[in-house]
Amino acid sequence: MAMAAGAAGGAKRRRRRGRRSGAINEINMTPFIDVVLVLLIIFMVAAPMMTVGVPLDLPQSKASPLNSDTKPLTLSIRQTGQVFLGEDELTDGAIVERLTAAAKSGPDERVFVRGDKRVDYGRVAQVMAIVTGGGFKRVALVTEPEHQ
Repeated sequence: MAMAAGAAGGAKRRRRRGRRSGAINEINMTPFIDVVLVLLIIFMVAAPMMTVGVPLDLPQSKASPLNSDTKPLTLSIRQTGQVFLGEDELTDGAIVERLTAAAKSGPDERVFVRGDKRVDYGRVAQVMAIVTGGGFKRVALVTEPEHQ
């Protein structure tokens, strides 16, 4: 009887081995899950970097200068809050019309805003809002290179 049980057990083992040697019809999800988790981590790290609103340059920075083919329009803001286009002083109401008259390519013209270090940040933001409200989309702040 022991032989019969041993023979029956061996037959079952053979059948199991026979089933395992056939093709597997299931997809292995482990590599897929690994790739998805790595991509999730990459996007979680990169997402905060992509939500920057307006690129800001501080008064002194190590940023390299922008190479521009055309000379941009430059607004300067003194410490007292006065706004100048070139050497001409402007009132807040005249900023947009003077920029529009000086812009060769219309609202696609690049406008640089130069603010004194001691000027109120709110004043710089106010001037930039006036310029962007006038239809100019390419507005940037200008800084001086950091002295070492």
